Amino acid sequence: MAALVHIHESGEPGRATRVRPGDTQKSYAGELAAELGRRVKGEVRFDDGSRALYATDGSNYRQTPIGVVLPKDTEDIVETMALCRRFGAPVLARGGGTSLAGQCCNVAVVIDCSKYMRGVLELDSKRKLARVQPGIVLDQLNAEAGKCNLIFAPDPATHSHCTLGGMIGNNSCGVHSVMAGKTDDNVEELDLVTYDGVRMRVGKTGEEQAKALARKDGREGEIYRGMLALRDRYADLIRARFPNIPRRVSGYNLDRLLPERGFDVAKALVGSESTLVFVLEAKVRLVYSPPFRALVVLGYPDIYQAADHIIEILEHKPIGLEGMDDMLVENMRKKGLHVPDLTYLPDGKGWLLVEFGGEDQKEADHEARRFMKRLSRDPQPPSMKLYEDKEEEGRVWQLRRSCLGATAFVPGEPVTWEGWEDSAVPPDKLGSYLREMCDLYHKYGYRGALYGHFGQGCVHTRLNFDFNSAEGIDKYRRFVHEAAHTVVRYGGSLSGEHGDGQSRAELLPIMFGKELVQAFNEFKTLWDPDLKMNPGKVVYPYRVDENLRHGADYNPPQPQTHFAFREEGGW
Repeated sequence: MAALVHIHESGEPGRATRVRPGDTQKSYAGELAAELGRRVKGEVRFDDGSRALYATDGSNYRQTPIGVVLPKDTEDIVETMALCRRFGAPVLARGGGTSLAGQCCNVAVVIDCSKYMRGVLELDSKRKLARVQPGIVLDQLNAEAGKCNLIFAPDPATHSHCTLGGMIGNNSCGVHSVMAGKTDDNVEELDLVTYDGVRMRVGKTGEEQAKALARKDGREGEIYRGMLALRDRYADLIRARFPNIPRRVSGYNLDRLLPERGFDVAKALVGSESTLVFVLEAKVRLVYSPPFRALVVLGYPDIYQAADHIIEILEHKPIGLEGMDDMLVENMRKKGLHVPDLTYLPDGKGWLLVEFGGEDQKEADHEARRFMKRLSRDPQPPSMKLYEDKEEEGRVWQLRRSCLGATAFVPGEPVTWEGWEDSAVPPDKLGSYLREMCDLYHKYGYRGALYGHFGQGCVHTRLNFDFNSAEGIDKYRRFVHEAAHTVVRYGGSLSGEHGDGQSRAELLPIMFGKELVQAFNEFKTLWDPDLKMNPGKVVYPYRVDENLRHGADYNPPQPQTHFAFREEGGW
């Protein structure tokens, strides 16, 4: 299938042309690689093997990059951007490559900071701030901050290998976002460079400072003038159409430019998925981490009734509130995954994991027991278990961390895929939303386990989409459009964690309306007039069924093999 490459012709943003996949290397690739090799201190990898490694992320999509650069320092990034600009090559900043919406693969020069640019440049425990390079892994930052009982609170399941740059690009969340918010809530300043070479440091300015910056000559002044004008033009629509929920990750954060939110440019750029700027450094907020934890698991007759009680549980101020259903547990049994640990769960077919924190174990346990005592007075209380054995508690959390793996390639079950895996709604509507969404799954013949960050109304799942036939792909398209209308009807967001990328970008008009999508387009062209930063993602998008790893013409080689793995269905 031909690739769709977005270009900027005759002043018309978003105009697209079809090219053959082989043409994406262009005649300039070899010359660009040679120039990079001469002028960049880091690694320049334009070989087929490296390009193949970076052609996919955690999503259903595949696009072979032009080449890969592993910069040694900030100057390498700026030099790489300048050379890409000279040759007209698109650029993609890639973090851990775990993205599920396709935003981490593209026909572009991929810049990966995770090998060399992974330092904590400054850690101020008194002000609870850290200045970091984009390639630092979350666990590495938290290991340093943890010495002062501080953490960067958003903690995705990929915390052992996701980078801060990737988290900023994706507006990542995680279990403890219920305690301190998404990544955008925890970013104070960004040092950045634009595709056309402008170096800026951005943060919360307020109206007067923003207007002063807008009076400057050059591109920085132009960008601030454009942001103020765009904000004023669309302010009422932003207030009306942006859902006021904990997990709105879809779209650009134009709400952060509103006067009542302090005109915070750094937070406005978080979640832009490398489509606007390249982040060189970030100053992030750290929060106090209760050193002792207590975990209570609640068992309900089904996952819907578990979701119905979210607001009641949030009143007790847990620092984590997760959910998972019985299909997930059954998948673990079928895969032989943590099977002995399943006995630690209380009776039920839908479970909520509720975590409390304290200055010592006695305080944490006291909060947990007070919570259980309150629930026990309900007419039909859930089954409950407090894990006083820390090894058992760790095993239960491992069940939750294994949810994604447990739903993939289950023996005897249809293969499941991403594609509608992280929608979010107001937490008080979660039970009703799950019931309606599962009815929609049944309508299309789909099924998948349910789990996620229920305390913030975010639901994860993988469904048995058929990406190997034209009929199956058409059904997938129809499903995601109907699912988008459903979540919007509940006042929710297409994405509550994994971003828009390619999986949801086409659907953004359903959520925001055409006028606000036009505002996103204008925000894009303000920062990236040449449309060279991660083109085709979030705005002016590829369709949801383009660039699929599989597709109706998928016909990989079938070599003779020795091991059959029959018990696993041949996988």
